Amino acid sequence: MVYLKPKKGKLLIAEPSLTGDVSFNRSVVLLAEHNEEGSVGFILNKPLEYQISDLVTEILIPFQVYNGGPVEQDNLYFIHKVPHLIDNSVEIADGIYWGGDFEKTVTLINEKVISEDDIRFFLGYSGWSSLQLDEELSSKSWIVVQNEHESQIIKKSSNAFWKEKMLALGGDYVIWSNAPENPSLN
Repeated sequence: MVYLKPKKGKLLIAEPSLTGDVSFNRSVVLLAEHNEEGSVGFILNKPLEYQISDLVTEILIPFQVYNGGPVEQDNLYFIHKVPHLIDNSVEIADGIYWGGDFEKTVTLINEKVISEDDIRFFLGYSGWSSLQLDEELSSKSWIVVQNEHESQIIKKSSNAFWKEKMLALGGDYVIWSNAPENPSLN
């Protein structure tokens, strides 16, 4: 297997050995930033029991909210694929953008110009200090893969996404794809 280096826009797939980690067990993380100062990402496959309309009363449409990671879980973040509609967006890679003018975003959602296929909201983010992610990669906690879905990553299945990635990796990972989430309950 060819191991990729972390880079913004790539995906981090939690190794099966992370089963004891409450935050990252079976996670697929989109890296939004990776540089010498550290890394930032958002967990793509951990939906919460909240809708965006529960958290931001000005938003009238009930888009799903996801657990972005264990850092700053009282803050709301978003990724999207409509930078031509949302000013001040920061490009991650491959047609995926992070943040931007939130007030305009609220208006565009309420006017149904932006759909749930265009944007994803997160409470919190995943963060690593300088060299921390490299250390976790060395200890085989994560696998870095290409984001072959590019901007369509926003619509990807949330519950089965980790399993899909395990199957795509092949080899011993196929066995892990069908293992129970909590092996002690097997």
